[in-house]
Amino acid sequence: MITRWKQTHDAGITYPEGFVASGVRCGLKTEGPDLALIVADGPASVAGVFTTNVVQAACVRYSKHVVERGVARAILCNAGNANACNGDRGDRDTISMAEMTARALGVEPTTVLIASTGVIGHPMPMEKLERGIPLAADALDREGDTDMRVARAIMTTDLRPKVIGVRCASDEWDGEIVFGGVCKGSGMIAPNMATMLCFLTADVRAPHPLLQDALREAVRCSFNRITVDGDTSTNDMALLMANGAGPCSIAQPGPAMDDFVEALSRVCLYLAREVARDGEGATKLVEVRVTGAPNEGDAELVARTIAESPLVKTALFGCDPNWGRILAAAGRSGIVFDPRSATVLIGDQVVYETGSSAPFDRDAAHDYLTEPEVILTLDLASGPASASVWTCDFSYDYVKINAEYHT
Repeated sequence: MITRWKQTHDAGITYPEGFVASGVRCGLKTEGPDLALIVADGPASVAGVFTTNVVQAACVRYSKHVVERGVARAILCNAGNANACNGDRGDRDTISMAEMTARALGVEPTTVLIASTGVIGHPMPMEKLERGIPLAADALDREGDTDMRVARAIMTTDLRPKVIGVRCASDEWDGEIVFGGVCKGSGMIAPNMATMLCFLTADVRAPHPLLQDALREAVRCSFNRITVDGDTSTNDMALLMANGAGPCSIAQPGPAMDDFVEALSRVCLYLAREVARDGEGATKLVEVRVTGAPNEGDAELVARTIAESPLVKTALFGCDPNWGRILAAAGRSGIVFDPRSATVLIGDQVVYETGSSAPFDRDAAHDYLTEPEVILTLDLASGPASASVWTCDFSYDYVKINAEYHT
């Protein structure tokens, strides 16, 4: 088990030793930094989990091949253009981005991962990247506001940067492990793989296969458990580089590996919750808990169905303790349960039980739903399993933001 956990929100991707980064402006967005570069001082083991959308951006297809080789030196991410659905040109431009980055860093192109986010279907303005990539390479650092500049450089409709730095220890490790992380995402977020862009660093020494297993499990119980609007992007990916600069080495499955997965999952869950909290137009973070399910998969499916219900999400925006919408969403999830045995709670108030409305304080429930974080619980009374999915409310601003996000 994890015996020590020290988390900071002032540090991010360069928190572990041996990583540098930069966030610069090359003109892909109308303002602010829009090109991020993350670099390991030496070869790093790499893992990646990618979108399951059958329409995949060129950067996803390319970076999958880099991850399969197991070693990486850098991640280049641009914001403002997804480079998706651009045919052969999109593939060529992605390869050119990797080659330009490799030349600027003096590394092999096959060790450079590419990520892009922005509007789909617009060709990448390569002349801007030809100027921007050398600028990003020259600006590499790990001091001052570097991590925040990286976070802002990958943002699109996000309202706030999302970063984390962690030092943690376990009795199963030779020493502490240091993690850094940054992610973006506030719309087109649904649990079906990585659900946004997330870049992680660690100073642990671990081979690619173990790292891949760890990231896959961490993503399963974090980024796969958030939803903003039910849409899954063409560009989603979560990438982890581990450079072995720290004292801890994990060589095989076992207790040390289990604790590493636990720590990585906690890092990912923090970032995942921040994505849900920053949902487009959101006013609150919502945890949907389903208990008493036959198995975890059933619990997750019911929770996700509730979390993605527009009627539930708009009721949450209106601070309306409408348990009927919660129960109705659960009933169409495809999971069979007896509604007469189910119980619905808003916060700690029981609002539905034994087949009908329970007596509850509606004013108190309304006031609770004005809080920035709320919990909805549905007990199916059908088994021992439980799961949570995190989401946000639907506000007027969600429609406004997406109506005005022109192609």
